Amino acid sequence: MDAPKTLIEPGWDGYQLLDSGNGRKLERYGHTIVDRPEPQAFWTPSLTPDRWAKAQAVFKNASEREDDEGGQWDFQIKNPPETWNVPVEGTTMVARFMAFRHLGLFPEQRPHWQWMAERINGRPLKILNLFAYTGAASLIAAANGAHVTHVDASKKAIQWAKDNQVASKMGDKPVRWIVEDARKFVQRELRRGNTYDGILLDPPKYGRGADGEVWKFETDIAPFLKDCAALLSKDASFMILTAYALRFSSVALAHMMSDVRETGSIDHGELWLGDETGQRPLPTSLFARWAS
Repeated sequence: MDAPKTLIEPGWDGYQLLDSGNGRKLERYGHTIVDRPEPQAFWTPSLTPDRWAKAQAVFKNASEREDDEGGQWDFQIKNPPETWNVPVEGTTMVARFMAFRHLGLFPEQRPHWQWMAERINGRPLKILNLFAYTGAASLIAAANGAHVTHVDASKKAIQWAKDNQVASKMGDKPVRWIVEDARKFVQRELRRGNTYDGILLDPPKYGRGADGEVWKFETDIAPFLKDCAALLSKDASFMILTAYALRFSSVALAHMMSDVRETGSIDHGELWLGDETGQRPLPTSLFARWAS
């Protein structure tokens, strides 16, 4: 097996990691600068406090637990925007201040989106996006010619994804929006004999499905990955697994991927965000990718 690699997202016009440290990260989404918790940023920030003070919104956790995503935004400006647009890879994502510190876009995944787009390359591939959230990957795949099935257990996330489709002026693109537990959907597709040419999985560490189904990454990912691999067509192009459960390693993810795909190639490693200073890239998640 090859050594792990790092995929570094340096930022683009719509996004930039400005700095990180002291358990925080300073970012620019569009024209909006935000200061959010980042438990992995143990180090000292590179930028001066006056640069951090330019944040227009600061998220404050509800408790001192590092994994606590609850809390609230403390706005440093009058009349903060309820929504604003962030362009990425030919699409438009609608950003919002959410009560669980997220804004609706995971910019560290842009290298995956670019890799996926290169493999689709205008072909009408059938793509399945599981735990698909607000739809950046789905819309980018559709923009590059794919027919996409987007699955998420949250009705709010699906509606947000549809808002992004409208903002992107992509109403004519072939995307199916499905509110359902990912495991139930995959099981039904297996029974029906349906297949896909590419699959993306971005599961949470812990979650609940539309009907209260419990998901735990450590116990559920291996059998679920096997089921997903069984959905790949005989001429399938790729499968991408991203994990924010950082007690794992990318080597473990790659071993699971090799269990379910005997041919083709597998690469694995970490997704990083490069900061404005170029000094302190921020590790965000692990990945394993299979390609035919």
